[in-house]
Amino acid sequence: MDLETLEEIKRLKYRYLRAVDTKDFDLLESTLTPDADAAYGHKLTFTGREEILAFMRKSLDRNSITEHHVGHPEIDVDGDTATGTWYLQDRVIVPKYKFILQGAAFYTDTYVRGEDGQWWISSTGYVRTYEATMSTDDVPSFALTVNRWADRK
Repeated sequence: MDLETLEEIKRLKYRYLRAVDTKDFDLLESTLTPDADAAYGHKLTFTGREEILAFMRKSLDRNSITEHHVGHPEIDVDGDTATGTWYLQDRVIVPKYKFILQGAAFYTDTYVRGEDGQWWISSTGYVRTYEATMSTDDVPSFALTVNRWADRK
């Protein structure tokens, strides 16, 4: 197995998640093929990079904080295509709505290598193993002391 290719695919997935968590939509765009599709759970499905980006821009506004961690990658490469399964743990905090979500899932991705040798995500999505939500009112000591996006316009 080509370890350099595996590392390139891992870095692609990490870059995708960093783009989501930092709300860097230009970087996110650079990880997806134009015809990419996404399925976040059973209800949120999108076809095409522009549809995925529109959803992210709307959902990840300056009132939301996200944290995505993936690990345990199982990546299989077949020439210029690959598949990957990742274990996800995530957290979403939306102070405006006093909302916290914690969860876990398994991501399933497909990747393609472009003519320039760069790997791209052509399909991504996850199925939840659990999702728990709570109100910040239920956590009396909850205090958000830093939110780098709160002051963004």
